[in-house]
Amino acid sequence: MLGITAGGTLGYVVVEGMRPLDALYMTVITLSTVGYGEVQPLSDAGRLFTIALIVLAGGTALYLMTQIAQIVLETNLRATLARRTMQRTIDQLSDHVIVCGFGRFGRIVADELRRGRRAVAIVEPEAERQPDLERSGLPYVIGSATDDAVLRQAGVERAAALVAATGSDATNVFITLAARELKPGIGVHARGETDAALRRLRAAGADQVVSAYQMGGQRMAMSILRPSVVDFLEIARPLMGEGIDLEEVRIEGGARVIGRTLREIEGELLRLRVVAVRTAAGEILLAPDPSRAVDGGDQLVVVGERSALERLAQGAA
Repeated sequence: MLGITAGGTLGYVVVEGMRPLDALYMTVITLSTVGYGEVQPLSDAGRLFTIALIVLAGGTALYLMTQIAQIVLETNLRATLARRTMQRTIDQLSDHVIVCGFGRFGRIVADELRRGRRAVAIVEPEAERQPDLERSGLPYVIGSATDDAVLRQAGVERAAALVAATGSDATNVFITLAARELKPGIGVHARGETDAALRRLRAAGADQVVSAYQMGGQRMAMSILRPSVVDFLEIARPLMGEGIDLEEVRIEGGARVIGRTLREIEGELLRLRVVAVRTAAGEILLAPDPSRAVDGGDQLVVVGERSALERLAQGAA
């Protein structure tokens, strides 16, 4: 458009002998189609030049507007299709974990869950973090987890657990209450930073509350006081150690291992030890009696080689 304006000004100077200012004025009113009238009577050559200028300017303006509209429509369409695809992915999830907040804490939780092969959906209120979410490859919803509609978008009715991982204690309390209302049986794990927040999160219905600072401080002190214990815990982290895992195996009703003693299971699956049992009634047995028979609903805390743990999990199903 600037080139057409410059060309029109030069053309009127050459064809009609106008002063540069008059030629510029004539070009502008011609291109804008305001119809103020001619600066001076035009010759036949000047009229033909004006016709050509109008046709050229109109075509250029139409092309410009078409390109702008195409960019806007394609951008909106791409965003709409991306949102629909993301929602279809979330709609296919079940027994997944919803992580509310994709800050440093929430990101670590999501990475660990994904490493443990659990399906994860993220709820993040800040649209500025969308590029980070896209790079993570995790399904996500942009919105506040305090909104029931957003939690439903994340599939809260089908989720097994929810993590309130935002940096605000008040928000985490509200998320806990919302999750409990939408799905009373969901497991809620919440982050809190103060003793009052931890107390209120428990009162709101959180199954587990943690303080990142408290846990970090305790872990650092443990690495000084009991370094071998910390090294063992690092080795036994799921899918992180050298072929060794510390896992929880739930014994389903009708499983092949029901009725067998812990000694028999450990004897069949070498390099595996049951370190604790949580009964169906909720009682926790540490260092359980090897002669105890496994029952349906038991949860075994087991340490051992991954291959042995996988075989135990197959027999527990």
